[in-house]
Amino acid sequence: MELNQLLVLAVFFATIAALVFTHKRPSFIFAAAILVLIGSQQLSLQNVAHNLTNQGLLTLILLLMVSNAVDKTAIIKKLSRTLVTANFNGSFLRLFGVTFVSSALLNNTAVVASMIGPVKQNQYHPASRLLIPLSYAAILGGTVTLIGTSTNLIVDSFLIEHGHPGFAFWDFTLYGVVAGLSCGLLMFVLQPLLPTIENRQADYQHYMIEAEVEADSELVGKTVEQNHLRNLPELFLIEVVRNGKLITPVTPELEIHTGDKLIFSGNVKNVSSLSHIKGLTLFAESNGLLTDNLTEVIVSNRAQIIGRTLKALGFRALFDAAVVAMRRDGEPVSGKLGEVKLQAGDFLLLATGKDFLSRHNLTKNFFILSEKKIPTKLTPFQETLTIGGFLLTVLLAATEVLSLATGLLFFLAALVLCGITNNGEIKRNLPVNLIIVIVGALSLATALEQTGVIAAVTTQLGPVLGSTDPFWALVAVYLLTLLLTELVTNNAAAALMFPFAYGLTEALGAPLMPFALAVAFGASASFLSPYGYQTNLLVFSACNYRVKDFLRFGLPISITYSVIVLWLLKVSYGL
Repeated sequence: MELNQLLVLAVFFATIAALVFTHKRPSFIFAAAILVLIGSQQLSLQNVAHNLTNQGLLTLILLLMVSNAVDKTAIIKKLSRTLVTANFNGSFLRLFGVTFVSSALLNNTAVVASMIGPVKQNQYHPASRLLIPLSYAAILGGTVTLIGTSTNLIVDSFLIEHGHPGFAFWDFTLYGVVAGLSCGLLMFVLQPLLPTIENRQADYQHYMIEAEVEADSELVGKTVEQNHLRNLPELFLIEVVRNGKLITPVTPELEIHTGDKLIFSGNVKNVSSLSHIKGLTLFAESNGLLTDNLTEVIVSNRAQIIGRTLKALGFRALFDAAVVAMRRDGEPVSGKLGEVKLQAGDFLLLATGKDFLSRHNLTKNFFILSEKKIPTKLTPFQETLTIGGFLLTVLLAATEVLSLATGLLFFLAALVLCGITNNGEIKRNLPVNLIIVIVGALSLATALEQTGVIAAVTTQLGPVLGSTDPFWALVAVYLLTLLLTELVTNNAAAALMFPFAYGLTEALGAPLMPFALAVAFGASASFLSPYGYQTNLLVFSACNYRVKDFLRFGLPISITYSVIVLWLLKVSYGL
């Protein structure tokens, strides 16, 4: 090999080593790799700029932007409250089914993030017996369609870069559905291998939150248990105020009536879970001030409002703000929020109007601590537009009437015009780290090909490859990708392995599509480690799992999944 080829190969292996053995972010490592390649003149800025405008990458960015808007809707939040019941088998199957189907169309990381809270807070089963299956169901569901996981779109971007038209929307479906449902059935059988672990104590301050039951509420006439009010993420129904009387403790059999004031205690960041319940109005909503920007304040020790209630003060008129929630260190707060007498040191979370900061009485009464953001509640029209527009975009792409990227671009524009998302949210949610990883991997692949490293490797392996059955070459590519995804991340594994898979098909004269699918499925097959896939890391962080819990439960899943995918690829492409 020539010196420049050895240099690029050294950067390639150094990148893998850094991903495996250091704790640096993948984006940092790939950015460093790009700088080394540019500095050594193995790569030009034009190459990097070209990779930055890759159609697959743009599609992925648009999909993530749209997914953030879809995540604001109430569908997943409402479903998640109803999934876990006293029957474990039924809960397991419902959780798998909803997660599997949702992850085929939505961002599977967002789906798992929405489900974790209700699963952790369920009153019936240890969360540790459901969270690993939740993650695996999301991984399996993500392999069913082109948009189910970012891994599929990354491999699609490589195909397009090499002059291939790319994947069709349903190219993954046969393999994903057969392997996914088979592994789902196996997980159901392997339930005894799941650990029983006590839930980790959540680290957040408990605020008191009040919500009123309206006449048209879906809660009226049903019990607390039937309404699944005990399955809200990190929110606990502690009291009910009815006709001026306090009902505590709240039993599962208590029937909800019109006009009830429901008093919750818990993590105020999850207050959006209440606003998504039809006919349940938060205290700040009744004052017309609930927005996504909330301000946390503490009542000053010399405040003029000490000893008076919010209702008696006329708090909204006085400060152009409404109280969303409150907490008091050292003692619990009880009763209706508007009738609690304020004390020095009380923490209030305020939904503020445009004149709040200009009020001259602020500094006399409060110390302003911080701002918090919560998802805003969508109107019925916005909900319908978001879900309907997303499904229409997917349908048009699936039937090849409109390209996925074009459909997502126009759909995102519609979301902005209708106020469902805005420029600020788009900027905040721009996946900069993921963009750097993908552009870095594409650029590294460009360097490997332009300097002739791929050609040199396949030439040296020529004698061996000449007598190799293409199917066993496919198996080797799949297994190397699977190993890499457990050691690094799914996106990095797909990006690093595709160039070699492409070179192998060139040397063997084999069709590219089965090898591209093998890379995509292998990169998604992270069942042995909590670190290879985002959803595994989410559930690992939410519970006191050990690495061996994933290995023990995931090994049979990984083997079954791999055998089915490889066999189907062999049969489909006649390898």
